[in-house]
Amino acid sequence: MRTHIQRWLRVTTGVLAGACTAVVELPFALVAGFWLLSTLGRRSGRAAEDRIVAVAQRLADGEQRRMATFFGTGITTPPTGLQSVNYVATRWTVGLLGGVVLACGVVGAVYASLAVWGWFVADIRAPGTLILSSVGGLFLLYLCVQGTYGVALADERHARRFLGPNDGQLMERRIGELVASRAGVVEAVHDERRRIERDLHDGVQQRIVALGMLLGRARRASEPEKSARLLAQAHEETQQALVELRDVAWRVYPAALDEGGLAAALETVAERAAIPVRLDCALHETPPPTAQAVAYFVAAEAVTNAVKHSGATLVTVHAERRSAVLRLRVEDDGRGGADPSGSGLLGLARRVAALDGTLTVESPAGGPTLITAELPCA
Repeated sequence: MRTHIQRWLRVTTGVLAGACTAVVELPFALVAGFWLLSTLGRRSGRAAEDRIVAVAQRLADGEQRRMATFFGTGITTPPTGLQSVNYVATRWTVGLLGGVVLACGVVGAVYASLAVWGWFVADIRAPGTLILSSVGGLFLLYLCVQGTYGVALADERHARRFLGPNDGQLMERRIGELVASRAGVVEAVHDERRRIERDLHDGVQQRIVALGMLLGRARRASEPEKSARLLAQAHEETQQALVELRDVAWRVYPAALDEGGLAAALETVAERAAIPVRLDCALHETPPPTAQAVAYFVAAEAVTNAVKHSGATLVTVHAERRSAVLRLRVEDDGRGGADPSGSGLLGLARRVAALDGTLTVESPAGGPTLITAELPCA
């Protein structure tokens, strides 16, 4: 309740500020329009036209900051000349509408409270009329509260219409994002391939070499006891090599994803972890295979990092699907300080970005660390 009241007060303040700026924009639009029409096609009017554009840009910039402060809009495109003039020339209508709505809200508040203070300032001979006036005032006040949000929404859409990026800029931005995500995916796959090669070379290959040497020594041993001891060591090396080979295979792609889905794959992550992992899956609808695979790799890497670097004693993994978004949260009670620009987390961010998802890392010094991945499922 308190949050809603604070939000309404903030939006109302923004609408009130917009009504005040409309008082400045209306005469500016009239004067600028008259001047531009009167100097249309004349060279002598270029200097004044530049000044009009400059003033419009300052007004548009102020409106952007007002909406960012009170409405939370994220329009960051710098206003250009003609866009700013068109925006300011039409924005005053929204501002004055906001002023009218707020004025009606004051009238509604006065009538709504009439039943409280009206008995003391007037000779009331028709109590029913007084009560009906209060009810009508409450209804008007309710409409104005809703109307305030409507004006704020109209103000934001008007700004996006004139100051937001156009179709060409949106397409250019999208192409840039796709190029960056493609390069990120290539880099992430390259890093993963090098890590697998390193694990095979330094782990599995070395154990197989040792296994061959143990078997060779066992064959050449003349004493049965020594031969049996070497064969036992060879058997242990075989088990260790098998475990490491499975780890590498799981790092490439876990078979549990195909067999049991994301929940089953996360259970294997929890079982293979060296510390307790609390798992909570709320997947009422099965996410797409690509989203499940990325979510699995995020969980596996985050749990591995928590075990190796954070000193955590408990990791909590929560996966849920809300409409068209798969959300994965991995939280540990470690010491924090994880670097989002590190190779591991950066590789995960690239994987997530390849699906147009987002990865956020909150890891203050002293902990805890919270990694959240949101993956679109549409």
